[in-house]
Formats: sequence, C-alpha cells, structure tokens
Amino acid sequence: MFNFLKPSPDATKLVPKEKVAGEYRKRQAGVLVATCVTYLSYYIIRLIFTTEQKPIMEAYGFSIGQIGLILSTFGIGYGVAKLFMGGLADKSNTKWFLASGLYLSCIFNAFLGFTKNFYIILFLMILVAVTQAMGAVACQREISLWFAKKNRGTMFSIWASAHNAGAFACVAVIQMATLLFSGSLTMVFLTASVISAIIATLMLLINSERPEAVGLPNMAEYSGYVELDEKGEATSQELSQKSFTQILFQDILTNKVVWAVTLTSMSIYIVRYGVMSWIPSYLPTKGFSADWAKWLVGIFELSAVPGVIILGLVSDFLKGRRSLVCFICVIGLIACLITYFTSTSQAVITVVLFIMGSLIYAPLSLVGLMVNEAVPNYAVGLSTGFMGFFQYVFGETAATALIGQLVDHFGWGASATTIYVAAAAAFLLLVYLVFKERKIMQMEAKANAANGN
Repeated sequence: MFNFLKPSPDATKLVPKEKVAGEYRKRQAGVLVATCVTYLSYYIIRLIFTTEQKPIMEAYGFSIGQIGLILSTFGIGYGVAKLFMGGLADKSNTKWFLASGLYLSCIFNAFLGFTKNFYIILFLMILVAVTQAMGAVACQREISLWFAKKNRGTMFSIWASAHNAGAFACVAVIQMATLLFSGSLTMVFLTASVISAIIATLMLLINSERPEAVGLPNMAEYSGYVELDEKGEATSQELSQKSFTQILFQDILTNKVVWAVTLTSMSIYIVRYGVMSWIPSYLPTKGFSADWAKWLVGIFELSAVPGVIILGLVSDFLKGRRSLVCFICVIGLIACLITYFTSTSQAVITVVLFIMGSLIYAPLSLVGLMVNEAVPNYAVGLSTGFMGFFQYVFGETAATALIGQLVDHFGWGASATTIYVAAAAAFLLLVYLVFKERKIMQMEAKANAANGN
C-alpha cells in the first residue's frame, strides 16, 4: 500500500481534556461536510455516462444493447469491487482513501471523453466502477468512527441523501458544460472531472481520519456509551491486525445480523430498482405521457431527501431502533406498491411515487448503518462492501435484467409479483431484526449500567 494510504498511528500528543469537546465538534463538522460533498462529487462522475447515453449513442453510433452492456458491466464491477475496497478501507487512512477514489474516478472519466472505441470505453467503465467503490465504504467508516450511536442515524441519513443531490449536481454540470462548450461530449466528461477533482481537494483539507490519530479519545470513550455486537462483544476497536480473510470469516460471514441486514437490503434494492428503472416504460401503460413519466423519476428521487433525514432522526429519537423504523417503512411501502400497481388514477399514482421515495430510501439508508453497527469498527468498511456486493450483483441485476425478461414474456404483472416477493422478504427479515435489535440493546443497557453510564 502507498505510504499516504496507510493509517496514521495514534497521536502521541493528546488534546487537553478541557479542549476535547470543542475539538470533537469541529472535527465532526468537517467530517460530515467532507463525506457528504465528496460523495456528492462521486455521483457527478458516476452518472455522466448514464445521463448522456442518448447523445453518446447518436455521436458514437452505439446501439441500446451496447449501452446496456456498458452500464451493466459498471454495476457488476462496482458490486464486486465494493467488497474488496471495503476491506481495504478498514486498513487505510480513510480520508486519503476517500479522496484518492474520487481523483482516480476523475482521471478515468476524463479519458472517456477522448475515445469512441466501444471496448476501450467498456474497459474504462470497469476502472471507474472499481474506483467508485472506494467512496461509500470510506464515508460509512468515518461516520461510524466520529459519531455516537445517539445521533449517528441523523448524520448517516444526511450523508446518505448526498447521492440524491449528486444526481441533481450531475445534470447541472452537464447543462453548464453543454452551454459553455457547444455540446461537446469531450468537454462534458472533462468538466465533470475537473470540478470533482477540485471538490476532492477542498474536502480533503477539512476531513479527518479517525479520533485517536488526531489526539482525541475514540467515540466509545468520549461518549461513555458501550456498543456491542450480537455476541455481546464491544465494537469500539478502530484498527486490527487481523487479515482481510480473518475479518471476513470471523466478523462478517459468521454474523447472523450482518446476513439478515444484507438480505434485507438486497430485497429493498430489488424494490428500488424494480420501481425506478421501469417508471418510463411502465407509467405510459397507465396513460402517462412519456415526458411526464421521465419527470416522475426525478420526483421519486428528490422526494426521498427530507423523508430519509427525518426518519434517520426518528431512529435516534428511538435510541437506535433502526430496524423498527425500517419495519414500519416496509409496511407502508407494501401498501403503496399495491396501490401503485392496481390504481388507474394518475393523481394517486403520482402521490404514491412521491411517498415511496422516502419509504424505500430511508430503510436503505438505515440498513447501511445497521450493518456497520453490527460489527467492530475495524470491520465497518468490509461490512459495507459485503452488503454492497449483494445489493448490486444480485439486487440491481434482478430488478433490471430479470424483470425485463419477465415483462417481455409475461407482461407487467410479472414485474409486480417480483417486487411483491422482494418486499415480503424484507418484511420477514425485519421481523427477525426487530427482536434481535431489542436483545442487543438490552445487553448494551446492562453493559453501560455496569460501567456506571
């Protein structure tokens, strides 16, 4: 590993006790802004090719099938790479790891603007996918290290909504570059890369690696709250000498909560992409115009932002009952899905889509936090990558490729059935998680009472 990516040792000079609180608040603010804005910039790069697929087809002579192959290659590459990047993030200087992923994404994205060769583009998109996989794992590790459980749900939800803002920012950058450079695709790719690289540099200046590396106590010591995993063991250790394989087998694969949360997330991903990806094709069967159906994709995305943050705040108000909030959301989601697929009223369908944005993205945000809280802090990145692998390689693929084939052969009823089954699976898994979460919180209460907290 490059020296600048190696984790910094614990600081030898500690922050004076009377200054710890103020220094913690300053560092936490920097971490929250840096993770949110940097991740937003990851999405500017990530969505350029997707957003510009029609001009690319016209300019490069690509077919829809070729575009689909490029995008599906990205999704699978991203899911696989996320698993390994998660393990690497746990062993790295997280703030440099986060910035480096964005710098590399910017470079490979810029190269996309200088070639029309299908195979070179396919190769570059794989490289973009691999470097994009460095983003979420680093952000989630930082948030877990810098924020206490009592307010981590709110902070995590604020960060999770950055990708929605990133989608908007991507469109804004494309429109600006198109206007300034007369529609040049080369300049669209290049402008996005330059802007994102500048943001990465600015955010690197205000970001922080981990508390103990800057002379602060770790979060468990600072907050006075002991967090436990399902085995009743404390999760506060930030670094470990365990190998990638040891962490994977000892802390991930044998952890029942990790598996339950991961499969819940995969099921909700099927619902997410099963609804969102097919809005432009499905809604015209309900009488919507093609143009209005496209706008509803944006409404579905943007409507989630306030709901995700509010429900993250609710999970903190309930003292960390993340799975309970997810369970309630999924009950509402199932009701909305039934209405979405059976209603013939365009007004009702529009309202339901607006509501479903929050009911889908809030659980997706919280399960990301749940899988991090289920493992020791030295395994947060790997837990994120493990879940991401299932989300993209299985969840997104089932929601796009599988549903597309089913609709071709059996009609839109098959799409609804697939999504219903996924929602039902999430419901059953969350029943288990609600009781498991309660048991873990009871163990934490006893541990904290024994420590006088």
